Amino acid sequence: MSTLVALARAQAFAAGRAQPIATVRHLHVHDEPMVLIPLAMAGEANAPLAAMIGTSVSAPRLLVVSQPRNRDERFAFTAALAEELLPYLESFATETEAVPVDRGRDVRHRYVDAPQVWVPNPGGADFLRLLGRSTRFRRTDGDHPVPPVVPLLGQWLTFLASAAEMPGSALLANAVQALGMHWATGQSAAEDAQFGSLYAWITAGAAAAREAERGPVAGPATDPEFDNKVLAPLITASSPDLPEVIRDLLTPTWERMWHSLDLLRSLPAGARVATRWDSDRDTYSAFVEHLAEDGAPQPRRDGAVAAASRLQRLENAAARYAVQRAFDDPLVMAEYRLTGAAFGGVVTLANPDRVDDSGKRPVLRPRIMVATTEPVRVEAGASLTSPARPSQKAKVISVTPTADGCDVLLELSGGMGRKLVAEPGSVPAVGERILLTTLSEAYRPGAAFPDPAETPWTHGGPPVTSA
Repeated sequence: MSTLVALARAQAFAAGRAQPIATVRHLHVHDEPMVLIPLAMAGEANAPLAAMIGTSVSAPRLLVVSQPRNRDERFAFTAALAEELLPYLESFATETEAVPVDRGRDVRHRYVDAPQVWVPNPGGADFLRLLGRSTRFRRTDGDHPVPPVVPLLGQWLTFLASAAEMPGSALLANAVQALGMHWATGQSAAEDAQFGSLYAWITAGAAAAREAERGPVAGPATDPEFDNKVLAPLITASSPDLPEVIRDLLTPTWERMWHSLDLLRSLPAGARVATRWDSDRDTYSAFVEHLAEDGAPQPRRDGAVAAASRLQRLENAAARYAVQRAFDDPLVMAEYRLTGAAFGGVVTLANPDRVDDSGKRPVLRPRIMVATTEPVRVEAGASLTSPARPSQKAKVISVTPTADGCDVLLELSGGMGRKLVAEPGSVPAVGERILLTTLSEAYRPGAAFPDPAETPWTHGGPPVTSA
């Protein structure tokens, strides 16, 4: 937990109301999302009990397994879930757009939109991951066949769950994580994991949150008391009242989910949210193409090289997402200013026409002086970036202490055109307030991994043969 979030939690506790910790929305919220609330039976490994699903708050569909331990009923439930979810997921694979690649020398095509599925909490996303793993290899013929839509649904659920692990992705989103990214409550992080309590803190305050703690769960696990006193007798008796009991249990969460989406939409989208959604559309387009051309289910587990490559992508995405959130949101950037990784100041001197001719050819290298009263914990030679000019680098030449702060002399490169005269507005002018940080959105090249066949036998390669 950062210092500023800890402060916001203390303020929320004192005021009895959640406090905003973001000025913009940091994820894409679809105009036509699919909301899915899964419910599992306690004591059974990923045994589905029910699901409430739909694209409209006024028209949810409830799917219930009357006997969760019955294999046929469980797969009938999965087939019914597929009938609801698959048409939505596939409905965006229609219109495409051309995207320039290779500096405009070629184009590729991607779909103009992609689906977005919302679940209440990370447990809901994990439930879908496990359901996908248990269904994508099911056979549609032979002994114990399943409907053809079952393994296809398993592939889609595995795809969505995999996308949810990528920082910044919004293909499969959960309300707990999304709300917690934008508001701080006066309760612990563990208590925030309870969707009803978190939602109540944000919309009504601490008193309502205490009441919500005793309210219906948001899944995927059910409340033990509800299991013992209500659910078990209904299942044992094969009672026809089970669907209505489950509906009453899930309806409050269903309504809170849609209101949560409205809360998130009330925040303006961050400048880089659209770019991340473009990446999601690329991912969706690639998966649709895979299903059309090959359709093989995802492997049970990654090989050594594939796992290392995926881990690197996740790490790079996490670092990039942290930088993008800071660049989009002054409240997020404030944490970096507090630690000295960023500082703001006023340009007091500027030489926009300075040319460095010490090398083989002259290059444009303007210099500016920035006066700041904030802590500066960078040394000469460090490279800084301004969120207002992310393609421009500022090299620290010197840091000179003053009576009320320090003067930072910077040499600029990039983002000023290709001539020896800077384009208008590309060099900060005297009097301009500027923010500088060690954070950077610069592309990070991936590491070179060996071919799987060239790895040792301990990592999936060929076994060592004796001479």
